[in-house]
Amino acid sequence: MPTPSATIRLGAPHPYLVTHGTKVARLHLFDWIVLALLVAIEVGLNLIEPFHRFVGEDMMTDLRYPMKDNTVPVWAVPIYAVIGPIIIFIAIYMKRRNVYDLHHAILGLLFSVLITGVLTDAIKDGVGRPRPNFFWRCFPDGVGNYDNITRGVICHGDPSVIKEGHKSFPKFPAVTRYLPCCPIPGSFAGLGFLSWYLAGKIKAFDRGGHIAKLCIVILPLLLAAMVAVSRVDDYWHHWQDVFAGGILGRFGSCFVLLPAVFPTTIW
Repeated sequence: MPTPSATIRLGAPHPYLVTHGTKVARLHLFDWIVLALLVAIEVGLNLIEPFHRFVGEDMMTDLRYPMKDNTVPVWAVPIYAVIGPIIIFIAIYMKRRNVYDLHHAILGLLFSVLITGVLTDAIKDGVGRPRPNFFWRCFPDGVGNYDNITRGVICHGDPSVIKEGHKSFPKFPAVTRYLPCCPIPGSFAGLGFLSWYLAGKIKAFDRGGHIAKLCIVILPLLLAAMVAVSRVDDYWHHWQDVFAGGILGRFGSCFVLLPAVFPTTIW
């Protein structure tokens, strides 16, 4: 009786990280170079002095909100907005062993954060809108000092605190403005990208009628929205800043979605 022949698997083998990771990264070397260039631009935008918009004495009425610490600490932002999504990407890779998907997801996430960061910080530096707590940044002792003729503010606070006080609009949910000290990703850029990624993985829009899938897709956006709201509650941003920043963050995540994720998750 003839022995059964071994099972023959047709098609390309699964692209494992050990054997294909270096090759994939090398094929996208230009993308990583551009990513590094974006990091350099982002650092430069944080080093330059923003436009100091004229702030008069009568304008201080709406800028006297108290100085508060952030409800969501700065160190927590990269954990939930960058490291968290990457852990999810790796978990999916461990199940599907698709190094292309892992590479493109991480690359797309970083591009989403950095593109949004460069756009937002460029606008911040050009607009120079004062924060709601600008009075206490400008006059930490509570004693106002104004020009005798123009009645413009003459600040005597910490220069670095005053500099940050001219960066209210737009709110950058993708927080790479802290890149010189630590890599903090964006709420709407990073988590927005994760939302789209999960939508593709679980086929949330396949017309199967599974509404529960949409809850999974919405969760990252809900977290990003709550972080943005906390910035208004902490008097670091006006509501218009958060609204505009949310739009920019969503634009950043959608802008890189097609080339980075769709070829490996939906199509």
